[in-house]
Amino acid sequence: MAHTYESLRKMTIAQLRGLAKGLDHEAVQGYTQMKKDQLLPALCAALGIEAHEHHAAALAEKAGIKTRMRDLRAKRAEARGTGDHDALRQIRREYHRLNHALRTSAKHAER
Repeated sequence: MAHTYESLRKMTIAQLRGLAKGLDHEAVQGYTQMKKDQLLPALCAALGIEAHEHHAAALAEKAGIKTRMRDLRAKRAEARGTGDHDALRQIRREYHRLNHALRTSAKHAER
């Protein structure tokens, strides 16, 4: 079975250790003592999987979020001009949610 970074990330630590048990690679030596965040990159190295393939998806998502935020800023200026307080409140909430998603995607991309 071909593994991907995402499929490995979704596995439990017991499943990852079971997979590492069958491998003879120096990266997974001491797998029984490793935590998931240590074992995952070691398994990727042993299996030859790109450990950072999730970054490409995060960058694509980031571009979409920024585009949506630009659109919301234009809508916000329009709503301010008309004095539509309900629309402003909805725009602020969505902008806040998108900003939070942008920050969390950046935080996960650093790992």
